[in-house]
Amino acid sequence: MKDLTKGKPSALILSFALPVFLGNLLQLTYSLVDTRIVGTFLKEDALAAVGATSALSGLIIGFLLGLANGFAIITAQKFGAGKKESVRKSFALSLMMGSAIALLLTVIGLLFLHPILTFLNVPEHLVNMAAQYIFIIIAGMLATFLYDACAASLRALGDTVTPLMILAVSVALNIAGDLFFIRVVKAGVRGAAIATVLSQVLAFLVCWFYMVRRYEILRLKREDFVKPDKSMMKNMLSAGLSMGFMSSLVNLGTLALQTSINRLGRDIIVAHTAARKITEMFMIMFSVFGQTMATFCGQNAGAGRMDRVRKGIGLAIMYTCIWSVFAAILSFTIGKHLVYLVTGSRNETVILNATNYLKFDTLFYFVTAVISMLRNSMQGLGEYVIPLVSSSLEMIEKVIIAMTLVPLLGYTGVIVAEPIVWFIMVIPLIIKIFRMPVFEKKTV
Repeated sequence: MKDLTKGKPSALILSFALPVFLGNLLQLTYSLVDTRIVGTFLKEDALAAVGATSALSGLIIGFLLGLANGFAIITAQKFGAGKKESVRKSFALSLMMGSAIALLLTVIGLLFLHPILTFLNVPEHLVNMAAQYIFIIIAGMLATFLYDACAASLRALGDTVTPLMILAVSVALNIAGDLFFIRVVKAGVRGAAIATVLSQVLAFLVCWFYMVRRYEILRLKREDFVKPDKSMMKNMLSAGLSMGFMSSLVNLGTLALQTSINRLGRDIIVAHTAARKITEMFMIMFSVFGQTMATFCGQNAGAGRMDRVRKGIGLAIMYTCIWSVFAAILSFTIGKHLVYLVTGSRNETVILNATNYLKFDTLFYFVTAVISMLRNSMQGLGEYVIPLVSSSLEMIEKVIIAMTLVPLLGYTGVIVAEPIVWFIMVIPLIIKIFRMPVFEKKTV
């Protein structure tokens, strides 16, 4: 466990962020290797089928991760306040409420799978492969949430190393599973999905048994599940659903863009799949420091240390802006090579469109850095409305662009979409943060 309310903020933030970064990097490495394995052994049609549903799988995974991280904010606040019994009760509530929500979404997703694929405008010849892949991903939602919940609760206590170690094992087995199910069993795109779900199940089981043995504060008792605290439940639902919906709104906007991209043909689908995979790699620091700031602000808000919160936000923005410059340099120097590494394709249309996306969008990453840090910091401080407003603006703008710029400009409309949206959605966040107690002259 790590108490983030004491010690030098810069050292604490970086030491907390490093294992989170390595964990996200491992997850991203798997995603990139998975894409390369599918592209190499199953060829471009299979890669396009997976890519055509990537926004949907991103929506599912993003919502569940946001839900788990939101629940864990309350756990972090209780831990920062030194309320051990409340820490345990919040963990129990996160498992109960999150599992119920995950199961409900699984049923809905499986029942309406084909209408969803129709809505996504998945090309007719790719529908069967896309359905085979996403069906299994949706069916494994519960396992995905349970691992996310356990990992988020550990991070709420300041332990970022344990989730990293477990994830490392899971990713290694996931890659091995990809190769086994695709090359040996010949299960096609279903093999990639099966390997993903099995790795999530394994990660949850290992994480659960370790955390229960290591941390007495997380050893749940029968009374933790009965007569839940209604006030705590309300706060956790507010935090969890806020972060879950925030992620969902972001991904719904991306989903709207994907419906337009899927009309542009296989080469553009593959190009965008590659560009988004590399973008995930570039934006890894935003996610890392975002998760870090949610916990850092949560613990320090629970302890009443708003001076530390203010300093932490400034440091996180500085670190991520430095990373933004690095990402832009990579796009302009080795962008083409990154696209090839991800897809294995030498198709000039794929490479040109993917690199154009990277070169243009990375120039504006500094705006995304501010968005990510403010949005997650506000969540840690208990402000759930404005981050949702900002994410809603993102969704609305992407829907508008999908209906206007993409039909008019083709893939160029997709390339310019994100920076336009970023400049709009950052406005309410900046206005709100300077009106919050964290920026009052007197520390609380």
